[in-house]
Amino acid sequence: MPAIDDLKQQSDDQLQQQLGDLKREQFNLRFQAATNQLEKPSRVREVRRTIARIRTLQNQRARKTEAGNASAQG
Repeated sequence: MPAIDDLKQQSDDQLQQQLGDLKREQFNLRFQAATNQLEKPSRVREVRRTIARIRTLQNQRARKTEAGNASAQG
């Protein structure tokens, strides 16, 4: 599980790529859980939390950009 500091150093494109990979993994984990083939149940929680961390960073960056644009126009 990547630390928040590692995620902060990544570019927006890298975060978007990692988010896509994690969503695919989350789908596969849900499928494994439904068919009782899940080997490591704790991975579901890790993936979900990492997705939340990435989305939080993306929202923070978007707000910072919007705030910068609003102050430049006003």
